[in-house]
Amino acid sequence: MATRTLGRVAQALLAPALALGATVGLASAPASAAVWNSCDQWGNTGLNGYTLYNNIWGSGAGSQCIWANSGTNWGVWADHPNTGGIKSYPNAKKVINKPITSLTSLTSSYNVTVPSSGAYNTSYDIWDTGYRYEVMLWVNKTGAVGPLGTSQGSLTLGGATWAVYKGDNGSNDVFSFIRSANSSSGTVDILPILKWIKDTKGWFGNVTIGDVQFGYEITSSSGGLDFTTNNLTVSGG
Repeated sequence: MATRTLGRVAQALLAPALALGATVGLASAPASAAVWNSCDQWGNTGLNGYTLYNNIWGSGAGSQCIWANSGTNWGVWADHPNTGGIKSYPNAKKVINKPITSLTSLTSSYNVTVPSSGAYNTSYDIWDTGYRYEVMLWVNKTGAVGPLGTSQGSLTLGGATWAVYKGDNGSNDVFSFIRSANSSSGTVDILPILKWIKDTKGWFGNVTIGDVQFGYEITSSSGGLDFTTNNLTVSGG
């Protein structure tokens, strides 16, 4: 767990330079021909104001391919072995670049189709521009996966009830919010959660929110599993 965030940040920053690193595999094709797909380890592209990353960053990973009809409709086929440790975090990213006190709103709606087997979570990964603080919002999870850090109790805010965890991976602080009931669709009001961290807990100050990522943190998907983002919107300013 301690290396997962370091890997994701480094790969997000270095992805364009490392796009030649390839992972062999064939994706389970979407119903209609995708406008973009990649089986490259660091495969990435920009669509409709979102950046898509295949992002296979963990050790012992298998094959994984990403496809997209748009920045808000995309999916992943992944065949990672049934071993411990996070293998990948395929995601779509929207860049905000505003301090928390300058934001009047920050919300996101999601609709996903995820497998009933394997080990993974479907999550938002929200970063400040300095990559010092990471806020994870898990909307569903399956299998032997769990957050970094220690329990901070529960919180009802932003449209759901969450179990809250606070940790440090050696590079940045990690604040994880695990939804009390799995959800495959819904809307999250992100800004009140960020303000709760800032104003109620004092875990960070008026940081500038950079990336709002949404994707699948996959530990295992042996035999090949499909993860589909039917629709995703991130809006705010």
